[in-house]
Amino acid sequence: MGTERRAVVYDAEGGDDHERQGTVWTATSHIVAAVVGSGVLALAWTVAQLGWAVGPLVLLGFSCVTYYTSTLLANCYRYPDPVTGSVNREYIDAVRCYLGRKSVLLCGCAQYVNLWGTLVGYTITASTSMIAVKRVNCFHLSGFSTTGCEASGSTYMVVFGLMQLLLSQLPSLHNIAWLSVVAVATSFGYSFISLGLCAAKWASHGNVRGTLAGAGIDAPRDKAFNVLLALGNIAFSYTFADVLIEIQDTLKSPPAENKTMKRASLYGLSMTTVFYLLLGCTGYAAFGNDAPGNILTGYAFYEPYWLVDIANVCVIVHLAGAYQVFAQPIFARLESYVACRWPDSKIITATYYVRVPGRPSTSVPIAPLKLVLRTVIIMFTTLVAMLLPFFNAVLGLIGALGFWPLSVYFPVAMHVARLGIRRSEGRWWLLQAMSFVCLLISLAASIGSVQDIVHNLKTATPFKTVD
Repeated sequence: MGTERRAVVYDAEGGDDHERQGTVWTATSHIVAAVVGSGVLALAWTVAQLGWAVGPLVLLGFSCVTYYTSTLLANCYRYPDPVTGSVNREYIDAVRCYLGRKSVLLCGCAQYVNLWGTLVGYTITASTSMIAVKRVNCFHLSGFSTTGCEASGSTYMVVFGLMQLLLSQLPSLHNIAWLSVVAVATSFGYSFISLGLCAAKWASHGNVRGTLAGAGIDAPRDKAFNVLLALGNIAFSYTFADVLIEIQDTLKSPPAENKTMKRASLYGLSMTTVFYLLLGCTGYAAFGNDAPGNILTGYAFYEPYWLVDIANVCVIVHLAGAYQVFAQPIFARLESYVACRWPDSKIITATYYVRVPGRPSTSVPIAPLKLVLRTVIIMFTTLVAMLLPFFNAVLGLIGALGFWPLSVYFPVAMHVARLGIRRSEGRWWLLQAMSFVCLLISLAASIGSVQDIVHNLKTATPFKTVD
């Protein structure tokens, strides 16, 4: 085995046209892989907190707002004209062009913190599914005895982190379309299985459980916090604005990228909303106000054990792919910054090619910068997930913090700047009213999520994943 050394320059802003061969269907697969993740597993619990009167309407409302703002954001991929202007290859580049440098810092903090927080949420969810596989099989073999069937989530989080270390060596989002396709297939798999299990549970008793006002709790304060946490979970379930520009940058042209992206957003959000409504409402009808926080791991189903195992394995595979969709922009930004900061460093700008034994014509590229930075990011993400293994609370906080700035505020602000909409116009006031309402929702959901995390820290066993 020998090595070759070649110098390369990391260029996160660059991108060859021959790499941009994406279509409306590959973009749709990226969107579904990014959107249908951890949040779908909490939908039954979320609807249970809001009730029949409000739950489905809130899901539809978030879907409509997300689609509308995604169309605004798709028009900002190029500047100043959405069809013929210069390309913005990342979300933060679009903000810089349309809103100026003063908005870049706020956008960067919001985008990359939200992206990273999503990775934490995916690590927690994947570990809970791994634990569920072990627990369901243990219950089946022991005759539903709980002895020896409990497990700590820390070990499984480390396993998932190691899996991501391997996948993280993929070059860029352009080159992992196949991973998103696999992720979409598995997301459909566990969504349909979860829906089928809930439908079977519903059919077993034949009653539509639940109430118009949702789960009743003795303390009104706790009820209010649960409702706010449910709003955060729904916000998380529709998060994908922070990778929309990166996904759009994979599309070939013609046709115009913004038109293709709008169609992909419509298809992707329509499919996910149908899943959300079916699973959330069916789960609530089946379990009523006792719906578990995680439909596949919250002691809801044990039989048929093999089907529950398949569903949880699909969750793990899907989150493995979706993790990379959200992680690649973080990797690209940090690698670009380090390479620009130390452009003359041979270690940073070099790629070593290791020849595969027995195949002289085949070599594997190893970039020290890429290897070290991505390893550190994934290790830190895994550590934080181990310290805060609270499924619903973490998802709610991530959704609340990222929804308003990334999915609403910046797309609306760039739309106003692009078209030159003045305050004297009615549509300016309508756009600002929508943004303000979404801000209030995000703030309220953040409060509910933080309260739940504090409560869990006081009562939970360290390093034990909480459903």
